[in-house]
Amino acid sequence: MKYTNIIQNSVSKLDEWITRNNWKDYDPFDGLSSRFTDYITFDNHYIRIIMQQSVRRFPINIRPVLGIKKETSSKGMGYCSSGYLNLYQANREEIYLEKLTYCLDWLAKHYSQGYSGYCWGNHFSYESRAGSIPLGVPTIVWTSLISNVFLDAYESTEVQEYLDIAKSAGNFVLTDIGRYIDSEDAICFMYTPGNKLNPTYDACIHNANFLGAWLLGNLYFHTKDDYFMSFAKKSINYGMKYQLPSGGWYYGEHNKFHWEDTFHTGYNLESIHGFIKATGDNTHEGKLIKGFKYFINTFFKNDGTPKYYNYKTYPIDIQCASQGIQTLVKLKDLDPSALDLAIKVAVWTINNMQDKDGHFYFRKYPVITNRTPMFHWGQATMLSALSYLMKFI
Repeated sequence: MKYTNIIQNSVSKLDEWITRNNWKDYDPFDGLSSRFTDYITFDNHYIRIIMQQSVRRFPINIRPVLGIKKETSSKGMGYCSSGYLNLYQANREEIYLEKLTYCLDWLAKHYSQGYSGYCWGNHFSYESRAGSIPLGVPTIVWTSLISNVFLDAYESTEVQEYLDIAKSAGNFVLTDIGRYIDSEDAICFMYTPGNKLNPTYDACIHNANFLGAWLLGNLYFHTKDDYFMSFAKKSINYGMKYQLPSGGWYYGEHNKFHWEDTFHTGYNLESIHGFIKATGDNTHEGKLIKGFKYFINTFFKNDGTPKYYNYKTYPIDIQCASQGIQTLVKLKDLDPSALDLAIKVAVWTINNMQDKDGHFYFRKYPVITNRTPMFHWGQATMLSALSYLMKFI
C-alpha cells in the first residue's frame, strides 16, 4: 500500500530509540517523584494534585530540574511486549522474539507483591480528584492490559508460564479488587484493591471495569472456567447499561467524571470487542457497533488529526493517536472505513509528532509542542499500535 514504507520506517526508528534508551523514560504523571515533593506539598492532597498536574501540563520538560529520573514502567513494558509480539508474528524475525521475551521476563519479575496473584501498578505515586494511588499499588487497568499480552504471547509461543501468570492475575482481580453491585446481573470492578465489601458507584470508572471484563473473558476462552465468565459478563452488562445515547461513555458515572476523551473511549471499545471475541457472547454487539461509529465520527478530524475530547481537539495528545490507531484497526471488521482512517491517523501522527531521532512527542498545543519523550505514554503505545497496523497493510 501507499503508506506501508512510511509506517515501517517509523516503527523501525521508534524501536531503535526505545532500545537505545534501555526501555526507560518519563511518564506524564511522575511529577510527585521529585526529591522536593515533601517540601513543596507538605503531603497535602490538593497541593500534590497541583504539583503533579503542573509537571504534566508544563509545555517544556522541567523534570530534570526537579530531580525526576527516567524509569522503566510496567505498562510501558506491557505495550512494548505487544509491539514486539506483533512484529514477531508479522515476520518471525528472532530479534523481536528476543525483545518480547526480555519485556515479559521483566514484567514477571517486577510485579506488585503481597496480593492474591500477579498484578502491576505505577512506579510513582498518583494523585487526582478520584483519590490517591501510592507507589506500587496495583490497578485493574495495568494488570488487565499486561495480562492480556501474556495471553497473546502464550497463544504464539505456547510458553506455559505466560498462561499461568495471566490466570494468577485473574485471581487477583476476583479476590482483591472490590466490586460495586449495581443489580443482580451487573457489577462494576473498582480501580484498585480495597473497599471490597461496600464500594460505591462514585468509584466506578468505565475503562477500568471493561478492561477487567476483557481479561476475565480471555481467561474463560483459555480455561473454560465458568467462574471467569460469570463475572466478565456482569461487568460488561454494567458498562453497557450506562452507554450514552450518542454511543459513547463518560469516564465515570459520578458528576466529577463526566467527560469523554479519545483514549478512554478506545479502551472501552477494544475491551468490549475483546470480550465478545473471546467468549462468543454477542449480546451487546449492536451497542458496540453504535459506539464504534460514534468513535469514528467524533474523535478524528478529516486529515487524521486525533482529537482529545469529543468537543475539542487540543491538546493533541500522543495517547489519543496511539489508542485511536489501535482501536480503529482492532475493530476494523465492524466498519469498512476504519482501516483507512487508522492509516490516515498514523501518517498524520508520524508527520507531525515523531522526532527525527525516532521518539514521539507528548503533546501539541496551538502554538507550542511539548517534545518530552514519555516511555509508556507515546513510545510503547505507538510501537504497539503501529506494529498492529502493519499486519494489515
